Amino acid sequence: MTEKQDSTLVEYSCRNGIAEIVLNRPDKLNAISDELTVALREALRAFDSDGDARVGIIHGRGKAFSTGADVRQRQMRTRAEFERYGGPQHPDAHAGDLITRSVNCKPLIAAVHGYVLGLALGIALECELVVAAAGTRFQITETPRGLGGARYWALVHFAGCSTFGTEVALTGRYFEAEEAQQAGLVCRVAAAGGHLDAARGIAAEIAGNPPLSVQQSVRARRLHMETLERQVAAQTDTMRLYLTEDFNHAVSAFVNKEDRPAYKGR
Repeated sequence: MTEKQDSTLVEYSCRNGIAEIVLNRPDKLNAISDELTVALREALRAFDSDGDARVGIIHGRGKAFSTGADVRQRQMRTRAEFERYGGPQHPDAHAGDLITRSVNCKPLIAAVHGYVLGLALGIALECELVVAAAGTRFQITETPRGLGGARYWALVHFAGCSTFGTEVALTGRYFEAEEAQQAGLVCRVAAAGGHLDAARGIAAEIAGNPPLSVQQSVRARRLHMETLERQVAAQTDTMRLYLTEDFNHAVSAFVNKEDRPAYKGR
């Protein structure tokens, strides 16, 4: 990481047992840089250790929850950096399994709006519940970007969206909150601008329950989710798609706003 870390990239607060974790990079549509990843991990650990916090809400400031990985930082590294880091992300800013590695068994709700793309979709799906504003757009960007959507397929499949998950993982197409709710991926769709209030209402219900009772369910869910993610990683990480020609062509086309090139499978 080369940029100075800034704790204001992610804000943390807690009131009445409900913690709020806010992605605060609105000028970049909360694109997830190495620095934001580190700040988010610190906020999640603060939530985990906060004795007053019973449930957390993750949301984004500005026009979107998050457009996913900061492409210019994380996907335009040199080949030497990719090989040294073992992928697009800095080893000190690993964003996969971020929630399961930072929070033991307190429940989290993702309150999303605008865009929820790629890495941001992974973060949202690791949360116990997803509440979305009407018209929110989701996408597994890793598929058209040449990185593969296996982990996101697993998370969508884990949410019970088997056929739907396979379709959106293979096509990499956009899908909106209403379709995601119909498939079972989103628990509630709120009116535009109402996603945070809806999430706070659900959080208040959760916070009113005996905390150990709630945590038992969270613990079981996280264990099964983490097991599935690790199995998929073991099967796919060795492919190292970030070193392929197709990945380089896809990222270049995205950054330069060009049509998708003819991929060669190498």
